[in-house]
Amino acid sequence: MEALNKIFFLFKNKELRNKILFILFLFVVFRIAANIPIPGISPENLRSMFNQNQGIGILDALTGGALSNFSIVLLGLGPYITATIILQLLTMIFPALEKMYKEEGEAGKKKFNQYSRLLTIPLAIFEGYGMIAILVRQGIIPVLSWPILISAVLTITAGALFLMWLGELISEQGMGNGISLLIFAGIVSRIPMSIFETIVGQGAPGQSKILALIAFAAISVAIIVGTIWIVEARRNIPVSYAKRIRGMKMYGGTSTYLPLSVNPAGVMPIIFALSILMFPSMVAGFFQRYSGLVGKIASDAAMFFNNAWVHGVLYFVLVVLFTYFYTMVTFDPKAISENLQRMGGFIPGVRPGQSTAVFMKYVLNRVLFTGAMFLGLIAVLPSIVGGVTGITTFSFIVGGTSLLIIVSVVLDTFRQINAQLQMREYDTF
Repeated sequence: MEALNKIFFLFKNKELRNKILFILFLFVVFRIAANIPIPGISPENLRSMFNQNQGIGILDALTGGALSNFSIVLLGLGPYITATIILQLLTMIFPALEKMYKEEGEAGKKKFNQYSRLLTIPLAIFEGYGMIAILVRQGIIPVLSWPILISAVLTITAGALFLMWLGELISEQGMGNGISLLIFAGIVSRIPMSIFETIVGQGAPGQSKILALIAFAAISVAIIVGTIWIVEARRNIPVSYAKRIRGMKMYGGTSTYLPLSVNPAGVMPIIFALSILMFPSMVAGFFQRYSGLVGKIASDAAMFFNNAWVHGVLYFVLVVLFTYFYTMVTFDPKAISENLQRMGGFIPGVRPGQSTAVFMKYVLNRVLFTGAMFLGLIAVLPSIVGGVTGITTFSFIVGGTSLLIIVSVVLDTFRQINAQLQMREYDTF
């Protein structure tokens, strides 16, 4: 009943209703752009290539089929995500960049985001040209003349920047992360076709088809339940506030807790890992066109990274590493300890200041290990089952990643919508 009341209030409030309708409109624009193809491409050959290459197949799923359609937004949000990752890594090397991101407040973050946008342009040009080179080498598209090639690369780059702009417009509405929501929209748009491929793609009815359906349903339920459990799990750190007397009144003297999420990074490690995982295959595909030692090394590298087991191991490792990395960038125990000390708060048994920061970092690392390992396992679980059972249906292989992103984005979006509702409920008093 409470949920229905919240939905009713959500659409009753004009401001919130307009935000939701605007986001849905941007989803429609995104889906239209994903189905505007660049001329001269054979869709049949493209689909065959994606079914044989697991890494590119996952990227196609995250772009909502834009890659298999060879649309103007075929790169999706990959260049922008990669640019963000590179700059966040550079904050660990250059203190000035770290100071701008962490200590200069909203102005510093705006400047940091502007650098990410600028870096997106060369990355989109490189990835667009690399994708065309791969398709030419595979014989899917003919060799393009320089004017047509430059036009195609500029179109692909403009499409990547257009999606980046759409994602930022969605984030400005305060109803969820725009990048995650666009990826969510792309995955959801493929669900009907994925279900059809899972049911029909195993061939004639038989033991293998039944096994595929049972395994897919069981893993899907396990991923949904497990992801909700991990995303919602908290480690509560007790916090007490000292008593303070001002005039004739006494403040403080209360006890509360500081919740630490088991997985503070949410779904971002999955998105980061997939973006980085595509780079070796694309670089190898770019250099495979050359003869001699360079071409041979590129061909061996492409074969290595396209192996299902290698892809799964690297995927798991990257998800775990990016969980720690993203949390380290976004969560600052020192700043939290300073805020607690400034407000007269302390953790019982721990000295305020630096000791509190060390204690919080210690607890976070122990809790985060569980979240990172679980996140990595859930991400690669369908690939592991597919390698053991020999079930290689495309939708089955990407099911774990897709469901993981869907569940995490839905939970995060509901949390932000609930915060918007509570804020407006307080305004009525």
